Amino acid sequence: MRGAVIHAPGDVRFEERDAPRIIRPTDAIIRTVATCVCGSDLWAYRGLEPVDEPHPMGHEYVGIVEEVGGEVTSVKPGQFVVGSFATSDNTCPNCLNGWQSSCLHREFMSTCQADHVRIPNAQGTLVATDDHPDGAFVPGLLAVSDVMGTGWYAALAAEVRPGSTAVVVGDGAVGLCGVIAAKELGAERIIAMSRHEARQKLAREFGATDIVTERGEEGVARVKELTKGIGADSVLECVGTAEAMRQALHSARPGGNVGFVGVPHDVAIDGQELFFSHVGLRGGPAPVRRYLPDLIDRVLSGRIDPGKVFDLTLPLEQVAEGYRAMDERRAIKALLKP
Repeated sequence: MRGAVIHAPGDVRFEERDAPRIIRPTDAIIRTVATCVCGSDLWAYRGLEPVDEPHPMGHEYVGIVEEVGGEVTSVKPGQFVVGSFATSDNTCPNCLNGWQSSCLHREFMSTCQADHVRIPNAQGTLVATDDHPDGAFVPGLLAVSDVMGTGWYAALAAEVRPGSTAVVVGDGAVGLCGVIAAKELGAERIIAMSRHEARQKLAREFGATDIVTERGEEGVARVKELTKGIGADSVLECVGTAEAMRQALHSARPGGNVGFVGVPHDVAIDGQELFFSHVGLRGGPAPVRRYLPDLIDRVLSGRIDPGKVFDLTLPLEQVAEGYRAMDERRAIKALLKP
């Protein structure tokens, strides 16, 4: 088969790779219908995470089941499935508590920018649709496998409630999906922080009521101005940098909450400051599997359309261009078709 391999920062290649096979009876093999490049993939691409040796890339996927191991009964060959970037058996204590991304048998997916993928823990990870969805729904379902599920978790972690004010820090795909989530959870005011016109337009389409173009403390001051000097009830941190975290924490009102889902890089929290702020903080890898049935239904019913975050579609063999376009901010998110 063929798939993406990163050799060094800025060097992603489309190469022949060994075809996946069933290794454990809990595995499944899927043929990808669509995959994509994630903003978190850019950390390695930009040299901000080490690339010690060439390795496959990608953790978002939808596809058709081709083969299952002997212990997999929840899905069968021929079904269209959506999964998560973190696999889960969906039966361990952490899974039963709703934290499938902390499953005791978790594996993080990392080989999905390819035409075939092995899915560990397939029984608890994959969710099949009733039938093969129309192609128009594929981008939205692909978004559900990570960025929509992650944006949803950010909003829940920030405790977005009906009638509340929410701030979204980050205008990438996760941040934009966070706007959708805040809207769906009933936020009355949604302040999206963005400097990019195309992303601002999409944020408004998804439900943002205000746009803040300033960053850092200037951005915080603008949020305070919009909230009568108090701050927001809920803040979704969807970037992962130290500046974004500071901006998020300082934008929340006393008693407010920050949900952080940007993979942290050089982020340090001042315990003294957090203590006296009365701001709640929760984050981590999103338990996407918990939300899959609900989010799949919202997409297929037409209630939400997170697939609009894909503003560039390429054949899988042009995966390197997908990375370049996102790195250069010529694209919000690149969808790849095998």
